[in-house]
Formats: sequence, structure tokens, C-alpha cells
Amino acid sequence: MRTFIFIFPALMAFIQAPGNHADDTAKAGRQHSVIEEADGSLNIAVGKDFFSFDENDSSVTVRLGSRGIKILESLEGKKVEFEKYDTESECEEESGAHFRDDDDRSWLLKARRFRGHLAGFEAGLNNYIHEGSMVLPGPIDYMSPETSNSWSFNLNFSQLNIGFGRYSGLVTGMGLNWNNYRFRNHTTIEVGEEGTITGKLPASSVPVRRSKFSTLYLNVPLLFEIQIPAGYNGRLNLAAGVTGGLKLNAWTKIVYKNGEKSRVNGDYNLNLLRGGFTGRVGYRNFMIYGTYYPTPWFQKNRGPEGMNLEPFEIGLAFSFND
Repeated sequence: MRTFIFIFPALMAFIQAPGNHADDTAKAGRQHSVIEEADGSLNIAVGKDFFSFDENDSSVTVRLGSRGIKILESLEGKKVEFEKYDTESECEEESGAHFRDDDDRSWLLKARRFRGHLAGFEAGLNNYIHEGSMVLPGPIDYMSPETSNSWSFNLNFSQLNIGFGRYSGLVTGMGLNWNNYRFRNHTTIEVGEEGTITGKLPASSVPVRRSKFSTLYLNVPLLFEIQIPAGYNGRLNLAAGVTGGLKLNAWTKIVYKNGEKSRVNGDYNLNLLRGGFTGRVGYRNFMIYGTYYPTPWFQKNRGPEGMNLEPFEIGLAFSFND
């Protein structure tokens, strides 16, 4: 350990010199890693780069990427040697980050390069169905939305790739999902005396310009994605999977024709969790996506007049990762 403390300042000065791989290593740190430990040695393969620390009775070797420092201990004292590894195979050989055979090594490198198309921005239209129909029964007609004005917005701010190969793998992450359902009849909703959602006419005598019901969820999707090479340096992307949502907020909003606004936050008998199916298809970083939530949206027997609705959305997605 004393030897490692001695060489650490020299290593930091060395890797900050021009022509090193510090920037590449920072980028590679976001990729999958292979770590091997043994007596007196530590080997880490990160992306295409390697970090190695190896100590024995006569020397200490520390390497980052294709450059390294070797400290030789002898009766004459310590001797420092700077080393450069010209090829990736030499780095692997020195670091001990071996693969069982060439096929395993090739597969791992390809899997590391897989990048899904989840993180990004999505915009689409909302609606919901009741017993397989978008036409709602008379008792809950007040819930009928204007589909052309009922927008959803999703911001997927994180992504994790699990590659099975260069062009296939699992992709997951986290995102925020805003759903706005603009009511067709300019009514609003509330929790009635019997504990179910009911329609409500705005109390103001001023005519209503628009009214809507909005929700905010934290989403965690899991998709299997296949990328098909097509055209010049482009790929078709096909993905399908499941998504889960955690309710963060819900509210109604009324805008009157005189400019006044009324917003009411509430629980609205929504379940805390929901789950659904999602899929997308596109070229490079532009896609069409769709999501359907068959799980109960409202708590049992506490939805609109005791009925349940199943939301869905469809729209366009732009990925940050192509």
C-alpha cells in the first residue's frame, strides 16, 4: 500500500499529460465493466480501455488505457519506467482481462456498444376506453375527452443498456409522464358523496372556455430492442416491452372565457401504481410509440360512477441516443 501511495501522484500527472486516454476513460466509465481481483492485483476492463494495478515482491505496475507506470524495487532503490501498450490485445494480456475465446471477447465488445433508443422526449395524444370501446356509456359521458386536444408529454431522463449483441438488447430507465385529458363538454370532475368520481358543472356563471383532467407519473419502462441496419449509416429500431408508473400528482383545471382559472389538486381515487404495454418503431432517433394501460386506473368501484377506464396514448418520440 505504501508503494501505491508513492506512485499515485506520478500516475495522476502522467495520465493528465497530452495524448493520454483520460477523456476516453471518462466516457467509457458509463459503459459496462469487467472486474477481476487476485492477490496483489486488480484488473478492470471499462469499454475499450483497461485499468490495472499489480503488485509483487519486485515491482508495482499501474496502467490506465494503453499507458502505464512500472515501479521496480531493487537493492539500488526504486526505478520508474513509463510504458506504452500499442494494441488492445497487449493491454488485455498485461492486465489479465482475458476472455475464454475470441468469440466471447467479440460478443462482449459488441454488447458494450449496444445503445437503445429510450432516453429522449415524446409527445402524443391521450384517450381511454371502457370495456373495449372509446364511446363512453351515458352515465359517464362527462368523462368524454377531446382526443385532438388531449396531449401527453414524456421526458425519459435516464437510460440503462443491457446488450445481447451489437444490435439487440434490453433498455430501461426512468421518465416523467404528463397526461392531459381535455373534457368535451366543458365540465369538471370531483369525488362525490358516495366516494366515486362524478361530473360537476363549474360553479361560476361565467362561460367555460376549456376544462381538463391531468395526471403526472414517474415511469420505469423495460423494452427489448432490435436494430436493423438500413440505408447509409442508419438503423430501423423495433422495441416492445412493459412499463410501470407511480402516481405523483393529479389535478383538474378550468379556464373561463373572462381569463379566470381554477385548479384543484386531489387524489381522484386513482391507484398509486399502474402497469402497461409499450412499443415503438422508427428510423435512427425518430420513432412512433404507443402505450396502453390495462391495469385498473381507478381504485376498485371508485372510478367514474363506479366504472373503470383504461388509458392509452400514441405519438412521436425523439431519442437523444442516436
